[in-house]
Amino acid sequence: MSEPAREWVTDEADFMQRCVPLAGARVVELGCGKAELACRLLEGGRVASVLAFEVDRAQHAANLAAPHPGGLTFMLGGAEDIALPDASCDGVMMLKSLHHVPIHLLDQALAEIARVLAPGGWLYVSEPVYAGDFNDIVKLFHDEGVVRAAAYAALQRAARRGVLDWQAEHVFDTPLHFRDFDDFVARIVRVTHSDIELPPGVQGQVRCGFDRFMSASGARFVRQMRVNVMGRR
Repeated sequence: MSEPAREWVTDEADFMQRCVPLAGARVVELGCGKAELACRLLEGGRVASVLAFEVDRAQHAANLAAPHPGGLTFMLGGAEDIALPDASCDGVMMLKSLHHVPIHLLDQALAEIARVLAPGGWLYVSEPVYAGDFNDIVKLFHDEGVVRAAAYAALQRAARRGVLDWQAEHVFDTPLHFRDFDDFVARIVRVTHSDIELPPGVQGQVRCGFDRFMSASGARFVRQMRVNVMGRR
């Protein structure tokens, strides 16, 4: 029997709004990157404010220099040591960032999230599933199998230990598009938040795998995502 079709999501802001109560929420984003989703949430009036934390100093500096909507504040710091008072936010979101927390600090990070959440608050974690054509290409030079599994295991431990309540798990498909191979290298390899290299010995293999998906409009992939929603009592 074939696997049932997963939901197709092109805007995670819409999907997120169906999963957690956003209206009027004071949100913290951990590992915000460019904070693109945070900007959409604020511009659409879906949340009251976002404190966006980033551990990568280069990205943090770029965020401070770029224009951004009102209600968005950028802060430097990691999930394992959140510079906020207890019970000071309504929701925390982590978008493709939990697996970047060092494995030995994952439990500490989830305990910190529970600390800063107000009673009834929520945690929204969105992570790529370790599967699919795009994953098969990237793992040739940057295999995240171990860290993604560790991140998911940490969520399960937090639920078992009563640090956070396990509320829901969702899986969806989302499109991923690159103009060409140079665009792929710029966005996936030459990132400041991770130490990623494309060794000459595997570059040809990566290029060959990527070019299988190239067309006149660029290379298009389908990426499977898993969302876990957890909460604080």
